[in-house]
Amino acid sequence: MGKRSRNVWRRHGFGIGGAGRRYKKIILDEFCATWEYNRKYAIDLLNAKARKRRGRRGRPARYGRQEHKVLEQIWLVATRPCSRRLQAMLAAWLPFYEQRHGSLDRTTKTNLLQISKNSIDRLLKPTRRRYGTHGRCGTRPGTQLLHQIPIKTSHWKVSEPGFMQADTVAHGGDSMEGDFVHSLTFTDICSGWTENRATWNKGAQGVLTQLRELEESLPFPIQGFHSDNGKEFLNHHLYRYYSQRKEPIGMSRGRPRQGNDSAQVEQKNWSHVRLLLGYQRLDDPSLVPKINELYRLWDAFNNFFCTNLKLIEKTKVGSRYQKKYDIPQKPYQRKRHAGHL
Repeated sequence: MGKRSRNVWRRHGFGIGGAGRRYKKIILDEFCATWEYNRKYAIDLLNAKARKRRGRRGRPARYGRQEHKVLEQIWLVATRPCSRRLQAMLAAWLPFYEQRHGSLDRTTKTNLLQISKNSIDRLLKPTRRRYGTHGRCGTRPGTQLLHQIPIKTSHWKVSEPGFMQADTVAHGGDSMEGDFVHSLTFTDICSGWTENRATWNKGAQGVLTQLRELEESLPFPIQGFHSDNGKEFLNHHLYRYYSQRKEPIGMSRGRPRQGNDSAQVEQKNWSHVRLLLGYQRLDDPSLVPKINELYRLWDAFNNFFCTNLKLIEKTKVGSRYQKKYDIPQKPYQRKRHAGHL
């Protein structure tokens, strides 16, 4: 090895970047034979000191700990929306964050108002990894009225308010035995307006009582009712309630074991129910009125302060689907802009 190569070797410590191609091979062969290292790992190890001295390559990071802290706090309080929805919510939520946590400096505020959804995904990736779990399904298929209530799968084209999808969420914890609280979720397909009600067990009378209260509180009339094949919805009590009135409301159901037929309401089970009540077992009947009071505030929070996305186009390209969504808006904004409120 020449004098110049030896000086470069000393200057870089264990780095091999200064040696010639011929000597690099000799050094690497001897190093791997002595320490029994993989060749690629040995290259990375020998160049570690030189890389450390050069520092981080590329442009400097634009977003730091302060931006991550603000995003994490708003994301958790806003029921963990996706990055695109969170991006549209930041302008409205930042003033409330400053009232509670103090004013933000100008640079941080500018960065948060201009941040992209991809940058939000990168910053929140460690936070999202710490959350998330799964529960048990309490849906049991009903055998009544299967011929009277038709199967329908084309609800995503509905452009008028009042066409509701319904689903139940069981709060039985690790066991489905006995009686416990169930949550009823109702979502308007047009705007994403969602209402929740709690009921004891899934008896037909209890579900019907909550449906009547829901219909009185909605800011628009119900025009259609769609559910899965659960027996809490496929029963004569509910069928008579909707069919035997001056202006009958059409009922429909999805295909068995096909959750995508009620996709608009199925996706609310996590964001509108589990985030609030969790997965623990609720087997005390006295909790039902208290949960319903909480749901009234929770529904207003989601309908007036949280944005949602609406699918406007779905195209199949090869074996994959390309989806296009509209601008994220709050449910009440969709109603107001369409002239339905």
